[in-house]
Amino acid sequence: MLTEALAPSAIATIKRDNPKLFSAQRRYLRYLGAFAVLITLYYIYFFTFYGIPWSAVVHGSSEIGRYFLRMFVWHNFSEWPLMYYFEQIVMTLAIVFAGTITASFLALPLSFLAARNVMSTPVLRPISLVVRRILDILRGLDMAIWGLIFVRAVGMGPLAGVLAIILQDLGLLGKLYAEGHEAVERSPSRGLRALGANPLQTHRFGIFTQSFPTFLALSLYQIESNTRSAAVLGFVGAGGIGLVYAENMRLWNWDVVMFITLILVVIVMAMDKISSILRAKYIHGEDIDLFEAPPKPKPPIELYKP
Repeated sequence: MLTEALAPSAIATIKRDNPKLFSAQRRYLRYLGAFAVLITLYYIYFFTFYGIPWSAVVHGSSEIGRYFLRMFVWHNFSEWPLMYYFEQIVMTLAIVFAGTITASFLALPLSFLAARNVMSTPVLRPISLVVRRILDILRGLDMAIWGLIFVRAVGMGPLAGVLAIILQDLGLLGKLYAEGHEAVERSPSRGLRALGANPLQTHRFGIFTQSFPTFLALSLYQIESNTRSAAVLGFVGAGGIGLVYAENMRLWNWDVVMFITLILVVIVMAMDKISSILRAKYIHGEDIDLFEAPPKPKPPIELYKP
């Protein structure tokens, strides 16, 4: 490790002895410079083509700063309907848990139908292709779009939110679970088949046993993600805290918006801690002491009898 600056002659010697290294460095710098120029040209084109003046950017930035400052000045806090806010937060969490847990259990069997190492025969491959396209369609629509559809279908309320989460997570988790099945080691499945296990036993003990950590980690992460995203459902009438967001934004009550945001951040942090504990327990496992034979009992001391 160099701790002192090299002399120019030493640097020249190093460049002469390692031409490939320095040519690769110059090529990397050229690519980086070209990429920076392309990004700059893209932004210039974007603002010019869509007619966005730079004055609007500057004015918008100042307005965002002003609104952000207003969020931390809470007026008449004692008069806020805190119980109503917490009831809507609890409703949001109930929607998230009901939708995510249901989607997880529905996506698990679909993921086996979508996994190419499970549907590996020529007869079963078309089924895998069809299931994957169905998952793409479900994943292609955002949660808010599904919420709008179900609000029209079943009416406003938490049921629309639960159905929206189920359909979006069904497409997302189904695809991710299938990729987890495809990434497992295939030797256990071959061994089970050689021992005479049927396909269901092979998939259960040879594939799902290995992909279970992926299943658990993705399900827990999706609960956290949906807690953040489910607030949008209230904007479309699908129940939850989003309705409170929309009302207070419309009334310019940015202090209430910040208060609810902080509560949601605390909830997400708590859920992240709980999920990390569950991952550590069921994925990484716990240390188990090696078996030690119990000590042999000592023979009783016999008293001397003359």
